Amino acid sequence: MKEAGREKPPGGGELWAWLFMRASGVVLLFLALGHLAIMHLINSIHLIDFDFVAGRYRTPFWRVYDFLLLTLALIHGLNGVRTIIDDTIRAPRWRALSLGSLYVIGAVFLTLGVVVIVTFNPQ
Repeated sequence: MKEAGREKPPGGGELWAWLFMRASGVVLLFLALGHLAIMHLINSIHLIDFDFVAGRYRTPFWRVYDFLLLTLALIHGLNGVRTIIDDTIRAPRWRALSLGSLYVIGAVFLTLGVVVIVTFNPQ
């Protein structure tokens, strides 16, 4: 099946990555718009400080919300960069080095973000 720009992969890991990009894009749209509404429309940016975050993180809902936003956005972005690397870097060694670096950097940022969300102490 042909879509605008890229052809749908026939199967395997590329099909799952292709499906993930579509599904995560839809979910991210709602999560990001909710985040923007809460942080910039409902509340003034002058009110957002440690106490604001601590108040939100007293309930598990906001931790899960931020965890989903972090993980989906990061993995969605990394998958997009992976596709760009696959499309542009032809030399196998440079591609492997680029993808390896991308995965390490992604794992570091994902780990740091999850650690902050899970271990944040509002007291």
